[in-house]
Amino acid sequence: MQIILASNSPRRRELLSLTGWRYSVSPANIDESPREEEKPEAYVLRLAVEKAAACQTDLPGLILAADTIVVENDRLLGKPEDPADAIRMLQQLRGHTHNVMTAIALFDREANRVGQELCVTEVLMRGYTDEEVTAYVKSGDPLDKAGAYAIQHKGFHPVEDFHGCFASVMGLPLCHLRRLAARFDLTAASTLVEDCERVNHYVCPIYRQVENGVEIG
Repeated sequence: MQIILASNSPRRRELLSLTGWRYSVSPANIDESPREEEKPEAYVLRLAVEKAAACQTDLPGLILAADTIVVENDRLLGKPEDPADAIRMLQQLRGHTHNVMTAIALFDREANRVGQELCVTEVLMRGYTDEEVTAYVKSGDPLDKAGAYAIQHKGFHPVEDFHGCFASVMGLPLCHLRRLAARFDLTAASTLVEDCERVNHYVCPIYRQVENGVEIG
């Protein structure tokens, strides 16, 4: 079975390749404005489903969509509008703990069936300097990322600690995706966890719990 990824994110493509599935890319564009009094969890789940539904492709297969947001003190931080906005976000997050929420949706068009998963990871940012922030923003890396940072960036390495799923902060929680895909009779590579750990250079503390159906991460 083929997956159609409704995202142009290179990070999501890299992570999706670890599943062993054949996939193609067909980005979906939607209005990502939050609704009045919409909770962050409801917001990110809604966007994932709307992206899946908006994906324009004639290819057969399951449509996979995802959305990632940063939530700090109940404030949503999406992608920065410009370098100045990226600097503001990074200074706001510095030394504080926030949540990264990634929602994923699988859409079977033939059966008109949608499945969802939500992964929430607690992230503690280190006390980086203003000079580090300026240099990082000048690199251009944060401008297409929620919260204006990449957890995996080796030069800036913004994160001091996290509790949950590293891959989810990158934009695609692989163990949650595997659990969701199983509901559609789709099996991921048996080496998925090991490959995720190898590529991202960390030991996953929660994959067993995810496999056992626990709502964690």
